[in-house]
Amino acid sequence: MEAYLDYNATSPLDPRVFEFMKTYLTGAFGNASSIHKKGQEARNAVEAAREKIADALEVEPGDVFFTSGGTESDNLALKGMMEASEKRKHLVVSAVEHQAVLFPAQYLEKRGYYLTVVRAGSDGVVDLNALKEAINDDTALVSLMHVNNETGAIQPVEEAARLAHAKGALLHVDAVQSFGKLPVQPEEAGFDLVSLSGHKICGPKGAGALYVKKGVKLKALTHGGHQEKNVRPGTENVAAIAGFGRAAELAAAEREEDGARAGRLRDRLEEGLRRAVPGLRLNGPPAGRVRNTLNLSFEGLEGETLLMNFDLKGICVSTGSACTAGSIEPSHVLLAMGLSEPLARDAVRFSLGRFTTGEEIDYALAEIPAVVERLRKASVSRKSPPPAHSKLP
Repeated sequence: MEAYLDYNATSPLDPRVFEFMKTYLTGAFGNASSIHKKGQEARNAVEAAREKIADALEVEPGDVFFTSGGTESDNLALKGMMEASEKRKHLVVSAVEHQAVLFPAQYLEKRGYYLTVVRAGSDGVVDLNALKEAINDDTALVSLMHVNNETGAIQPVEEAARLAHAKGALLHVDAVQSFGKLPVQPEEAGFDLVSLSGHKICGPKGAGALYVKKGVKLKALTHGGHQEKNVRPGTENVAAIAGFGRAAELAAAEREEDGARAGRLRDRLEEGLRRAVPGLRLNGPPAGRVRNTLNLSFEGLEGETLLMNFDLKGICVSTGSACTAGSIEPSHVLLAMGLSEPLARDAVRFSLGRFTTGEEIDYALAEIPAVVERLRKASVSRKSPPPAHSKLP
């Protein structure tokens, strides 16, 4: 038996998406920039996917630009917008952003732009008063994630949009973890740029998108082609883009059903672990989080140790962002929430999705308490002083 509980890292490819992609992996394999029949088949697939994603966002297809994933979309949003800004040179981000936002922000700071990192509360939600104070007349862009990938905390992105616009700034929303879980409607909510990723919604890896509001200027990060209106040149990954479009279509149609199922299973997992495992701490807001995510600190046991021992039982979880796997540093998100280093190191993230089953949850609840008890006993044994040697006669 196995239990895959790491959907926030990546989700399994929906078989319906895979079937849809097959056509563009074999028969319709043309370059979408070619004018012959094979090329036009590929072009039609790209534009059909653009329409499906636009429909899910309730925006115009021409405002959707394809990328290789969420990281590229975030980089294009921050670097492309800031470098296109002629007068304003100030960027505001939150302390709990994904590193796909924090690293480009730090890159820009080293190149002469001004950066303000806004604190979050103990629940992992950005402090709106601090955000309001951070935005000034030189602010070009505010970047705030919709849902935190580690804790599931839902951020006040609509309020952030109002604060940014009041000062003439734009808002970029990293919606990689919210798309397919919450409504993402840029025009209604006032988002100027929105990042998406295909593999978080049971679509393929290697396909992402960036929504760009009409009138927002971006400087291209790469050069060498005319694709995506010269904003993101390069031959399109047609099969992945087609799969992303199909996945977005399914996510929009099944969001409520998927969310309700994941929520029931997440609650069963959380309640079962609380009953069976002492010394648990919930990281993130009890209520204001997406329904699929659970972040717990197992006091006294490092998350990496737990992860490896759970993996031996076939239980796949994470200690935080998949992009920081292998890092020995504690989560920057949990530290920004005020957790001590030991508690941050003790954290494990469980994340569920479309194909999570009750049997997987039951299996996890049957195995995890015993693993935790064994590791805690071993930890106590290691910390106990060795027995004194008896004196020889």
